[in-house]
Amino acid sequence: MLQQTQVATVIPYFQNFLNKFPTVQDLARADIDQVLHLWTGLGYYARARNLHGAAITICSKHNGGFPNSVEGLESLPGIGRSTAGAIAALSMNVHATILDGNVKRVLTRFHAVEGYPEQSKVKQQLWKIAEADTPHDRVADYTQAMMDLGATVCTRSKPDCTNCPLEENCSAYGQNTIAKYPGKKPKKKLPVKAVCMFILQNHRGEVFLKKRPPNGIWGSLYSLPEGEDRSDLPSLEMGFEIEAGSEQMLPELRHTFSHYHLDISPIQVTVRRKSASIADSDRWLWYPLDHSLEVGLAAPVKKLLSQIATNTKIEETP
Repeated sequence: MLQQTQVATVIPYFQNFLNKFPTVQDLARADIDQVLHLWTGLGYYARARNLHGAAITICSKHNGGFPNSVEGLESLPGIGRSTAGAIAALSMNVHATILDGNVKRVLTRFHAVEGYPEQSKVKQQLWKIAEADTPHDRVADYTQAMMDLGATVCTRSKPDCTNCPLEENCSAYGQNTIAKYPGKKPKKKLPVKAVCMFILQNHRGEVFLKKRPPNGIWGSLYSLPEGEDRSDLPSLEMGFEIEAGSEQMLPELRHTFSHYHLDISPIQVTVRRKSASIADSDRWLWYPLDHSLEVGLAAPVKKLLSQIATNTKIEETP
């Protein structure tokens, strides 16, 4: 959860997740929809799918125990070199190296490493430095200290250099160039993509959602049917009868990914279709606007559903 996400944001998700899945066995047995439901709003949903997959692998191939080497940990879904090193060093006291965002910041300042840390050449340099700096004794203490140092002292803005134990030997501090490190990401204008999302709502107030493919953006999450523009709506009816005069354009919504902006044009319509239950298949369902159904939702979809919930008139179905 802490990959790409700050601690303050993660804490409530972490607590809810452990309450629901206190053991790796509980997580392995869980349905992916339950896992994604608890992840909704945290973003980077591949992490949730990988975490679930890792739990399944640990239980099915390792008898419920974690591999005790960096290489073994890296074989699990979603665990890369740094995460494997952190698990090995902190929980197993194995001599292993980490290089998360906080550690990168400490090392670039301490050693005055120029360039953007995510660029291949710079990252390779940082890995070599991190490996050379990692001691063989008390590796767990060192690893935790480096992570905490970057998170609480050597912060991105306003670092507390006077209280830093590395101040005396820090190259950036000695050169008065703290603000220069780490190097900034090269600026790149994000492209903009556009999509129409169709909110097909029945008279019970439920909204039709489709499950997305497991790979790609919002993999395995439930989302609204999409199209390029209003003309795509008839092809998405799937036997629905659209109530005349019910179509309504809602305000455009922009959702920003790391590599592009997505401009969403929501179109709300009322439909009639007999349904014996909320969940009619494993690919689509009728979703109640009180969010009482525990499935993973794409963040902008959850936002749209919350916005229309208070404006929905619910009729009793005879």
